[in-house]
Amino acid sequence: MEEKTRISNHLEENFSVYQTLFKNCADIKMRTMYIGQEKRRKCFLAYIEVAVSNMLLENTALGRLLAALEKIPEDGINQVLSDNALGISDVTPYDYVEDAAQGMLTGDAILFVDGYPHALKIADKGYPGMGVQEPDSEKVIRGSKEGFTDSIKVNTALIRKRIRSTRVKVQEIKEGIRSHTSVDLVYMEDLAYPSVIEEIKSRLTEYEIDGVLDSGVIEQLAEKKWYSPFPQFQTTQRPDRAAFAILEGRVVLLCDNSPAALILPTDFNSFLKTSDDYYNRFGVATFARILRYLAAFFSMTLPGLYLAVTNFHTQILPTPLLLSFWEARIGVPFPAALEVILMELSFELLREAGVRLPGAMGNTIGIVGGLIIGQAAVDANLVSPIVVIVVAFTALCSFSIPNEEFAFAFRLLKFYIILMSAWQGYFGFLLGLFTILIHLSRLKSFGIPYLMPFVGADLTGYQDERDSIWRAPMRWLHRRPIYAKRSERIRLKKRR
Repeated sequence: MEEKTRISNHLEENFSVYQTLFKNCADIKMRTMYIGQEKRRKCFLAYIEVAVSNMLLENTALGRLLAALEKIPEDGINQVLSDNALGISDVTPYDYVEDAAQGMLTGDAILFVDGYPHALKIADKGYPGMGVQEPDSEKVIRGSKEGFTDSIKVNTALIRKRIRSTRVKVQEIKEGIRSHTSVDLVYMEDLAYPSVIEEIKSRLTEYEIDGVLDSGVIEQLAEKKWYSPFPQFQTTQRPDRAAFAILEGRVVLLCDNSPAALILPTDFNSFLKTSDDYYNRFGVATFARILRYLAAFFSMTLPGLYLAVTNFHTQILPTPLLLSFWEARIGVPFPAALEVILMELSFELLREAGVRLPGAMGNTIGIVGGLIIGQAAVDANLVSPIVVIVVAFTALCSFSIPNEEFAFAFRLLKFYIILMSAWQGYFGFLLGLFTILIHLSRLKSFGIPYLMPFVGADLTGYQDERDSIWRAPMRWLHRRPIYAKRSERIRLKKRR
């Protein structure tokens, strides 16, 4: 570990060290000035050019501090600074120059005063960033339209805005030996298991990495079974979804410069829930969830099931339907398996192109490209119309899965099911589903089985099943799920 330089009483020494640290940094500004009634006390202010507002404005903390220091007698400046007698909020003293430099890199200003053995960090406007906007993903019909931003402080405030309790705790960890990215763990002190919080911290500090620029980096390093296509961390860009998870006893991980929060532990069922499931009546929520479960199943299995039936088990189809399939394939030069794979790859390519192209152009390429390519392929006898329908319906099902990372797992496994079905027909189809089910049964997210509440439901007295494929009426959801401490499972009861 590098030896740090203690801040000296002599301003020139501090100035020299600071200049050395930020040599060839044109965006770092160091302004020398004099304070006190007689303007004889020298100081210098260091800041990043765009991160600090006009120092002369008295409506900023920095402006008020500098204006007040100009009116204080010289012999009283040290005492005023030590006691923060001016009441400036978020003033942090530092004993070492390197720590002060690191504090400045958070977007605040650093003040050095001659004869004062500390540096002071004064919070200002900070780095520029986007304001609170509606998230592009996780659209809801009913509920809040606010989404997380790139600022970790704003994101923490958005959660506190929804849970105004002193029991909500925020622990900050620095990740990245060069980026020094702030990572916050937000949880409810009396609900979350301390062992889960300690395990999360242990996994976060298991690796050393140069920089953490998004929560996705942390997710990949902290996952225990990294080879699984299924995410073991749930992501969200919605503060209300994160707040609800905290009230369930889970932990929310926020990463600076990332609008995506990680929720952990998680399970299969949580990925198919949406925020407005709890804002709508139970009948509407249940119907929507059943649709999502069916969509998740068919997004992975439909092309493979089509191949298994048409190539190996045509006897299970009604004769008119079989003749229709046969007639549609007349003149198609490719085997059915290659035909399905080519169309699936074409649709995946269109989807990726639609994501990468800007704005309205991306939507256009997705719709027009799909129609044109599909119709042209059918007219050229390269594929049969039924395959276009199967592939299009499969894509529609994958779009119905609320979580993008979770949906991507089904998009990958779809090709595994296609290959197994093309190889062994219906037997290969079932074998593929069986191996995926075995894998899911062995997955855990911080000690919680991935298939909760479909396995281990007796651990919660079968209460978690009331919020699974179907959502029971709100007045029946008395208990928190398995994530919360056993002694704190009751979340709803009738007032006496």
